[in-house]
Amino acid sequence: MLSYRHAFHAGNHADVLKHLVLVQLTRYMGQKDKSYWVIDTHAGAGLYALDTGYATQLKEYDSGIGRLWERKDLPEALTEYVNLVRAVNPDGGLRFYPGSPWLALHTLRPQDRLRLFELHSSDSRILQENFSDHSRRVSITSSNGFDALKALLPPPPRRALVLIDPSYEIRDDYQHVIDALKDGLTRFATGTYAIWYPQLSRPEARQLPDKLKRLPVKSWLNVSLTVHTPSPDGMGMHGSGMFIINPPWTLHKTLTEIMPYLKQTLGQDAGACFTLEQETQ
Repeated sequence: MLSYRHAFHAGNHADVLKHLVLVQLTRYMGQKDKSYWVIDTHAGAGLYALDTGYATQLKEYDSGIGRLWERKDLPEALTEYVNLVRAVNPDGGLRFYPGSPWLALHTLRPQDRLRLFELHSSDSRILQENFSDHSRRVSITSSNGFDALKALLPPPPRRALVLIDPSYEIRDDYQHVIDALKDGLTRFATGTYAIWYPQLSRPEARQLPDKLKRLPVKSWLNVSLTVHTPSPDGMGMHGSGMFIINPPWTLHKTLTEIMPYLKQTLGQDAGACFTLEQETQ
């Protein structure tokens, strides 16, 4: 697990989907006057260079944010997300990509708070440096975010968005997600939980969405984007998804408009497709 570095994958198709949804969630929660927290269990470094270091090795951003960068026909929700990425690239070139912590911070209001957890020692140090000017609103802890949820839930304002997106490099992460949600929901049933998951050939990855659907919750939304046909050898990630517990009522409509565009723009072959489903009680 500690070998994982998100910088290799910054700005790829999975980041586009995850961060599009994240921005929609924070904007919706900010419509009420009462403050709320964003809790990010696996925060990473927070901001990534695309023209130097790890990101240049795979250049996954070329098939993700890179395909949206020069488009003039972006739907409204995608325009808002891309404009946030442009904010860290004031010269107009695509040189930096903001991670979930940066996007969350820049969509929060003064009364809202950000709680970040990152276990990787190098990324945790960089995260501290990237957010050193925001210590009043941002708390950073070098620890496993799964464990931290027990102490944080329910949060003082009784409103929170919990983002859970581990690397899934070890198979135990799949069960850790389920266990963390079961415990979190007993402590804070009304919270909004956003779980990112990869589309991989391994059984644990294929089974995770169905396990999430069986959790004892009143409402959920599942959205996934497959960008290419799974490889014959079963290697690599061919898509990703976001599973939202207690989603805002507006999210399904927004994604209904966005997902066909993302399939067309980010799709790499005839296997490109998307799933959008929800359940309310």
